[in-house]
Amino acid sequence: MSNLVVDIGNTRIKSAVFEGKELLGEQTFTSLESAIGEWSQLSFSEVLISSVRYSEADLQQKLPFSFHFLSPQTSLPISNNYASPQTLGLDRIAAAVGAWTMAGTGPVLAVDLGTCVTYDVVDEKGSFLGGVISPGLEMRAKAMNSFTARLPLVEVNAQLDSFIGDTTIACMQSGVWYGLEYELRGHLEAFRLKFPEIRVFICGGDAHSFVSLAKDHIFVVPNLVLHGLNCILNHNVE
Repeated sequence: MSNLVVDIGNTRIKSAVFEGKELLGEQTFTSLESAIGEWSQLSFSEVLISSVRYSEADLQQKLPFSFHFLSPQTSLPISNNYASPQTLGLDRIAAAVGAWTMAGTGPVLAVDLGTCVTYDVVDEKGSFLGGVISPGLEMRAKAMNSFTARLPLVEVNAQLDSFIGDTTIACMQSGVWYGLEYELRGHLEAFRLKFPEIRVFICGGDAHSFVSLAKDHIFVVPNLVLHGLNCILNHNVE
């Protein structure tokens, strides 16, 4: 059985085709129209869509095929112990399910390095507990520019040679980059102390920037959310 899973974000649309648990291919689009054109060339049996841009009703009018729509009411292969499930970002739960699926068991930590950085843990009983949310790289840079009179907006897209900046821009870049790196290391250590056997899966747009963190129990999987969506779809149709 072939699955099409779709993650519609604020700026990009990511999709993938799976055969069972095996990823056959993935694509990224900037518009729903271009995505529909490509999807019409594919063969699939079931579809799951997670969307922050379109409602289920909107997509029913736009798409030429039926689909499952991810919502807080969707049945999950893990239990959800989040105290406010209606406010839980669906990309967070999908990433957590993806990490849990890849590990085969818990405890696991899914770290999504996007506009915000999210840390979400599933324990050894398969229960989603929640985690941490903090600003991502770009948001940190924009905050210094927005809330000060003279600090410029800086780009931060690569690790610096030194954490000691010798210009104002270099100091800001260091603060943004190493601030997030040290935060990551600190949070990973804190989760490791609480869950000694935890395995960590890192995804998101900035995941490639911190691939140096990968070690025995840390894995960089950029398409983790898509794997999670596929697992959720299989759980609902099998």
